Amino acid sequence: MDEQKKVLCVGLVCLDIINVVDKYPEEDSDSRCLSQRWQRGGNASNSCTVLSLLGAPCAFMGSLATGPMADFIMADFSRRAIDVTPVVWQVKGQTPCACCVVCPSSGSRTVFLYDTDLPDVTVENFSRVNLHQFKWIHWEGRNVDEQVKMIQQVQMYNSKLPQQQRITVSVEIEKTRQPLYQLFPYGDVVFVSKDVSRYFGFQSAEEALKGLYNRVKKGAILICAWAEKGADALGPDGLLIHSDAFPPESLVDTLGAGDTFNASVIYTLSNGGSLQDALTFGCQVAGAKCGFHGYDGISRVTN
Repeated sequence: MDEQKKVLCVGLVCLDIINVVDKYPEEDSDSRCLSQRWQRGGNASNSCTVLSLLGAPCAFMGSLATGPMADFIMADFSRRAIDVTPVVWQVKGQTPCACCVVCPSSGSRTVFLYDTDLPDVTVENFSRVNLHQFKWIHWEGRNVDEQVKMIQQVQMYNSKLPQQQRITVSVEIEKTRQPLYQLFPYGDVVFVSKDVSRYFGFQSAEEALKGLYNRVKKGAILICAWAEKGADALGPDGLLIHSDAFPPESLVDTLGAGDTFNASVIYTLSNGGSLQDALTFGCQVAGAKCGFHGYDGISRVTN
C-alpha cells in the first residue's frame, strides 16, 4: 500500500524560454542563439519532472493563471504523468515566465524571471489537500509565513500516526532572503544552497553544515551541494557524509541541476536508501543532467 504513496512538491512553476548560446552576449549586441526552446520550469516543478522520470509517483502544488503559457505547462505535466490535482488556479495575475541564457562553453546559466503578480499557494489552499496520499512533501522556500503554517498542518497530521506512516518534510533554502531562514527548523531534511552558505560566511559545504546544523531541528538531516565540489550531508549522528561530483564529459545545460539533485536525494531517501546512497545518487544524476539539454536523458542514465 505504502509503495503507491506520492511525493508532493510545493513551489513555483513557470515557463522557461531557453536560449542556448556559444558565448554570453555583450550588451547592446545582436546575436544568434544555437537553439531556443520552451520548457516547464520552476524548482518544485523541475523536481517533479525528475521524480517522475526516476519512477516515483509525484504531485505538484503551485499557482497558475489560465492562458497559453498555463496550457503548455499543464500539457507538459500530463506528458510526465505528474498529478496536478493540487494546482491552485488564481483569478488574478499571470503565470510567471523566465528567460534563460545557457552557455555550454562556460557552463553558465543566467535566468531572468519575471515573477508576476500571481499569488502564491496559501495554507488555506493546502488545508484542502488530502495528506493521506503522500509519504513525502517538499517545499521550495517562497512565501515562508504561509509555508510554515502548511508544515505545521503536516506536523499535526503526523502526531496522530505511528512513525512509519508519517509524512517526511523537506525544505529547500536556496535564495539569500532573510525570511527563508525561518524554514531551517521545519524540515526533516533541509537542503541549503551554496549561495545561502556563502551569505552566512562559509567557504565550503562542510563548513556550512557544521555552522548551520544548530538551526535545524533535533534528528534532522542537513544537505549542501557545492557544484563541482560535490555535496555533503550531516545527520543526527554527527557524521559528515560526502559525495564527489560526477561531471559529464562536456557541460551542456546546468539549468535545473540543483532541482535534479534534490529530487534524486528525495527519491532515494523516500525509498529507504541510506544518506550516503542518496547523496551519491543525487550527485550522479545531477552531474549526468548537466551533459544534455532538458531532462529526457535522465531515464537513460538511471536504467
